[in-house]
Amino acid sequence: MHLNNWLAAVMIAGISFGQFSCDNRKQGQASKETASAKMPRITFAEKGIHDFGTLTEGDTVEHNFAFTNTGEFPLIINNITASCGCTTPDWPREPVAPGSTSSVRVRFNSRGKMGEQNKTITIFANTEPAMTDLQFKALVKPKADTTKTS
Repeated sequence: MHLNNWLAAVMIAGISFGQFSCDNRKQGQASKETASAKMPRITFAEKGIHDFGTLTEGDTVEHNFAFTNTGEFPLIINNITASCGCTTPDWPREPVAPGSTSSVRVRFNSRGKMGEQNKTITIFANTEPAMTDLQFKALVKPKADTTKTS
């Protein structure tokens, strides 16, 4: 009889411990979700793909992609890469405070390009997710041939 009481006590302790450990995991999960909600967020003013329209081969155009840090911690852009050497990004090197706005300037040089152009710029920052893509497009027409004489 004494052994049965001991086994019952061990089982009750195990069940109680299991409930506490589940609660701890849930609390850990909740704190991760809370921390994630406070992470810096890069929120761009415009959505979708920026359209530079029709360009003549050799034109250089630029666009500022304005954004706001909608998170609760300073936003730090570590790097930005472009899908092509014809595209040059410029970004703030200092942290962007929560609630502050800034922009990523993208310059596209159409020299040597023809037809429909679709380019991607990838931002690497301390945000969740860590990578954010910007996109633009342009239709590049050939230059008028000035060497022909009629």
